[in-house]
Amino acid sequence: MATNKITDATFDTDVLQSDKPVVLDFWAEWCGPCLQIAPSLEEISNELPNVSISKINIDENPMTPSQFGVRGIPTMVLFKNGEVVSTKVGALPKNAIIDWINSSLA
Repeated sequence: MATNKITDATFDTDVLQSDKPVVLDFWAEWCGPCLQIAPSLEEISNELPNVSISKINIDENPMTPSQFGVRGIPTMVLFKNGEVVSTKVGALPKNAIIDWINSSLA
């Protein structure tokens, strides 16, 4: 399983209507910390099959980040049943991301 690429056009279907929780990573190609956590998110997508790990490029898709008040990146937003459950801003180590996901869904 790999991270899903989300766009403004696919956000409603792929995130809000998803049948499993979605971690949406707001990122940009010029963002060093975003690139730093990308391999961890890929690994997490394989380790947590019950959670969809997705990414949205804020430069190519400006509507969704502004809809959720994203001001700094990387920002990860955890959605469950179309609702925001939790938000994390900044680069975190892989184990901290997994802990955040698990504790938010507990």
